Amino acid sequence: MTTANLRCVIVAVDGSEESMEALRWALQNLKLTEPSAAGSFIILHVQSPPTIAAGLNPGAIPFGGPSDLEVPAFTAAIEAHQRRITEAIMQHALDICSDNNKNLNVKTQVVVGDPKEKICEVVENCHADLLVMGSRAIGPIKRMFLGSVSNYCTNHATCPVVIIKDKGTSSPHKLN
Repeated sequence: MTTANLRCVIVAVDGSEESMEALRWALQNLKLTEPSAAGSFIILHVQSPPTIAAGLNPGAIPFGGPSDLEVPAFTAAIEAHQRRITEAIMQHALDICSDNNKNLNVKTQVVVGDPKEKICEVVENCHADLLVMGSRAIGPIKRMFLGSVSNYCTNHATCPVVIIKDKGTSSPHKLN
């Protein structure tokens, strides 16, 4: 595939330096179709649902209280905090795009859910030609329990995937 034929490139960012390096790589190395042909870079961020971000569920109140009780103020505070984080991540990504100083058609998209599934869903819905993402090299034990988003996307995305690895973590013998 020649990069001049790319119409839609999705770059998944999560705020990590590895994901921002993947964005820099995409901007420097990929050429989209002419802007008049609606070629675009889509910067995608997947925000975790508030219950996952909190890592807790208030659970049942002891001694017969309601089991599906939610604490609205707690949920609202988590959502507001996540919005601020997402805004900061997207602003940093847009700053990288403007520093690149190219006349690019850059769009942003934020979705809520499991990153692995949502990235692949957006790739399919946008008919992306390429997905670019960073890899944090979390190590074999963490990967066993948490899974690898980049590995999942490599196996499930409906387009080619480019994974930009951190230059400092390329040693196969490093355990985290």
